[in-house]
Amino acid sequence: MNAKIKAEKNKVISEISGRIYGSFIEHLGRAVYGGIYEPGHETADDMGFRKDVMKLVRELQVPIVRYPGGNFVSGYNWEDGTGPKEKRPRRMELAWMSTETNEVGIDEFQEWAKRAGTEVMMAVNLGTRGPEEARNLVEYCNSTTDTYYANKRRENGFEEPFNVKVWCLGNEMDGPWQIGHKTAEEYARVACETAKVMKWVDPSIELVASGSSNVDMPTWGTWERTVLRECYEHVDYLSLHNYYGNRENDTAAYLGQSLDMDRFIKVTAGICDEIKAELKSDKTLNLSFDEWNVWFHSNEQDKEIPKWQIAPPLLEDAYNLEDALVVGCLLITLLRNCDRVKMACLAQLVNVIAPIMTETGGKAWAQTIFFPFLDASVNGRGTALQTEVNCPTYSAGGKDAIPYVESVLVENDENTLTLFAVNRSLDDAVTIELEIPGYEDFKPVSQRVLTGDDLKAVNTADDPEAVKPFEATPGNELILPSKSWNMIRFERS
Repeated sequence: MNAKIKAEKNKVISEISGRIYGSFIEHLGRAVYGGIYEPGHETADDMGFRKDVMKLVRELQVPIVRYPGGNFVSGYNWEDGTGPKEKRPRRMELAWMSTETNEVGIDEFQEWAKRAGTEVMMAVNLGTRGPEEARNLVEYCNSTTDTYYANKRRENGFEEPFNVKVWCLGNEMDGPWQIGHKTAEEYARVACETAKVMKWVDPSIELVASGSSNVDMPTWGTWERTVLRECYEHVDYLSLHNYYGNRENDTAAYLGQSLDMDRFIKVTAGICDEIKAELKSDKTLNLSFDEWNVWFHSNEQDKEIPKWQIAPPLLEDAYNLEDALVVGCLLITLLRNCDRVKMACLAQLVNVIAPIMTETGGKAWAQTIFFPFLDASVNGRGTALQTEVNCPTYSAGGKDAIPYVESVLVENDENTLTLFAVNRSLDDAVTIELEIPGYEDFKPVSQRVLTGDDLKAVNTADDPEAVKPFEATPGNELILPSKSWNMIRFERS
């Protein structure tokens, strides 16, 4: 099979914000306890953080991590995670029917973020709480004033502010499952008033308004319009959430689900622009796709886990090769929409639907989806180019024209290009004809490939390298093996 990929030097999509390679840590399952934090582990540092996990996180070069939720945040009292640990309360955590010890809170997490080389994207509770608690949290985290909550931070051992710059105004508030579920009108009002007082405390912060919980919600579209009419001038981003899965065991259809993500982004951006025009605003609102991933493997097993455990093994999807290919397609889709998607969070980071897995008390390893995310995060920085892909298509899952090749070209700097490409064909390799006007003196120097014969192969603690990429030397022809993720690097000759 042949495909033609064309990208011109003077035709760009946008500069790529590094924040699109963000991730997410929620107080859910073993993401925190037994994930990033395990004081008794042989690799634990002086604060109880697992250094083997931190090493893998640092390898991914994640620039920002959303915290502490997620559904969890809608019932969370942030004060519970501050001050002396022996005085912190244990709570019934209603979002995930677990027991929360509050051993880790913002005091600890902001320090973990520094050690992991990342920043915090902090979410505030707009389910059971509101503007008062949110503005107090901003003061606690960011203020240098001689006032109550800034002084409370100092009393807790932190003289310098945490300088949290990105804040989420609640989470999935249109979802009936959400603690403090609200109508669009109810959320719009509280989000607007919360945004105002948070920015009065710290005008430098950036705020993310909650969009609809996913593209299949009956509220999607009407929710966004109602919220933005109220909040548009007070927020900086609108959030998108969506997960993807192979529930019908139809690999060909599953590999085409990134087309759904592309439509979701474009329609939501269009709604933002519609409200911009309606309000006669000068501001363009960008998007924060702050929950995205594959999630379906663990749904049935989670139903069997007893309630009120501490850190139960929830949402522990074991990812296989086909999941990695889908994640690769989703990453390419984010890059192809980087003119509007300025932040994104792979949900989540450790143990919970995550690229990194651990055994409590034992090993840590990389899941299959770790590798395309690693390649994109490390090498997908710079400027995304408008990339035309001309290739055969196929029909599956109700879609009539799924291209066999998904691709985007990134100009990293004046001497380096990176081509990301997924070959969706389960049977045939693809030979690429690459046309790159303005880059004629660039030559391919390396090709990193993730593929295999078994699409259901997974990595485990005992076999952590069952699925891993290999390095190839590109020849005169660029070839994408069947069912493969590819990163091809070019340098000026």
